[in-house]
Amino acid sequence: MHCRNGLHPLKATFGLLLVFVLTLTLVTGCDSKPETVQLGGATMGTRWNVTVAPPLNGVDAAQLRAQIEHRLAEINQAMSTYIDTSELSQLNRAPVGEWIAVSPELHEVLLTAMEVGWLTGGAFDVTVGPLVDLWGFGPAGRVAESPSDAALAATMEQVGMQHLELNLAEPLVRRDRPVRIDLSGVAKGYGVDKIAELLQQHGLTNFLVEIGGELRLSGASPRGDNWRVAVERPDALPGQAQLPISLTDAAIATSGDYRNYFEQDGQRYSHTIDPSTGRPITHALASVTVIADNAAYADALATALEVLGAERALQLAEQLELAVYVIVRKDDGFVSHHSTAFEPYLTAVQTNSEQSR
Repeated sequence: MHCRNGLHPLKATFGLLLVFVLTLTLVTGCDSKPETVQLGGATMGTRWNVTVAPPLNGVDAAQLRAQIEHRLAEINQAMSTYIDTSELSQLNRAPVGEWIAVSPELHEVLLTAMEVGWLTGGAFDVTVGPLVDLWGFGPAGRVAESPSDAALAATMEQVGMQHLELNLAEPLVRRDRPVRIDLSGVAKGYGVDKIAELLQQHGLTNFLVEIGGELRLSGASPRGDNWRVAVERPDALPGQAQLPISLTDAAIATSGDYRNYFEQDGQRYSHTIDPSTGRPITHALASVTVIADNAAYADALATALEVLGAERALQLAEQLELAVYVIVRKDDGFVSHHSTAFEPYLTAVQTNSEQSR
């Protein structure tokens, strides 16, 4: 699971931890219609952005902004590990072995996290925070040297989603060990989905919602066609495109390890931690992009597939019919691969390029 990047009030010191999630870049044009609404602000240690294309159904932009900010504040209050009074912080302090009542929203996010963890053989684990801290990618910052085997073994005892139990009939959670839950690998995507639902409740059908690089797109763009996004090139400055994508009525998320890492004695230590070993990944997968129906699922899956590596990620993508695009690091540069379910998006890129000539 990748380094925790927040659910935290935006601070300049978190800039380096946020860069790697900004691997999806909105491709904008200069032909946006005047009535298009564009809103944005700070949330979850990063930025949120909403673009709404006509028809606007008489929605007032100022009121819409207030509703979005209120909704995001509610989610942050439920799922932040940086707010001491948040629902998640209280759950993490709750007695071990007892069923704890939680909100339907927190229960829903935990269900998504556990589903992705199960589908990926434990590659996604919301209890991995102590390992992230141990390797110097947490709030305390870099460590002087890699941890000892003894320290790693002791920390592994504090980790494991098998120590979480969810009641499927009602929103109850139980821990059989004092594991600490951190939802940074799924909460941004969940926030995207909830803002999309808010827009839909207003009868809005043409919109883009983005939080920290996780995106959900609906209907038509201000140009009247599909929304256009791009997967970032790992070997370029932030914002330079590797692959343009045209899509709508879908969510897309990217996880990558090429911006947040450290080197020690010639060894490269990625911020992406494999929960099964407790160590940073060592394979050559630089980034993985997932297209799915909702952003929470795409967000968590992108993280999990990054842990698995390119070969295992693509094998799982074929088994589950997932739309996945990976960029793999080679000695002489990067190569890309994709799953069968991703091919229609490549075809759409080619079609759009031909039509624009």
